[in-house]
Amino acid sequence: MSSSGGNKFYAYFVPRTGKNGIAGNWEDCKKIVSGEEGARYKGFKTKEEAGKWLKLGANYEIKILKKPQPGIYFDAGTGRGKGVEISVTDEKGKNLLHKSVPKELLNKFGKYLLDSSATNNYGELLAMYHALEIAGKKKIKKVFGDSKLVIDYWSKWTIKRKELLEETVELAERVSRLRSDFEKRGGKVKRISGDDNPADLGFHK
Repeated sequence: MSSSGGNKFYAYFVPRTGKNGIAGNWEDCKKIVSGEEGARYKGFKTKEEAGKWLKLGANYEIKILKKPQPGIYFDAGTGRGKGVEISVTDEKGKNLLHKSVPKELLNKFGKYLLDSSATNNYGELLAMYHALEIAGKKKIKKVFGDSKLVIDYWSKWTIKRKELLEETVELAERVSRLRSDFEKRGGKVKRISGDDNPADLGFHK
């Protein structure tokens, strides 16, 4: 889920102590989960949604969504605390990364864990690359994600090249070409709220 300012409530669960609850702001949540191995936490717009997520087991794979449109969805996040993971799913949350990434490279959740030096923004960009690739193979016309930076800028080749690693710049160029081809064939890339993303990997700051 995107770390946008739209979130007002933060649900948390700490396995070591069993402590769980809802914080009214990110700073309070951070104090509780910081340094706690396996702690799970996620931001929501309403207290009811936060409570429902906790009640269902504070599981990142559980989605509390509006009915998503048919298409390919992508996300990156650090919710499991082991680094940046990327996720690509259909509108029902069914994993699709295995259609673009060798299965042996995926974790038990069907996600791809990146090198420890990878940033979340790089993860979003890579996830979009795989989403576009899968959409092309499956002849699907809509791709959705919640990263403003990647969707509105980097994938349109609007990027501050001198400030970023060469690897990120090269990937942005590849994604921009792929997106351009996708859109020429009638495809559309749309930005949605992280709360409505079936591929969501949990709150990341």
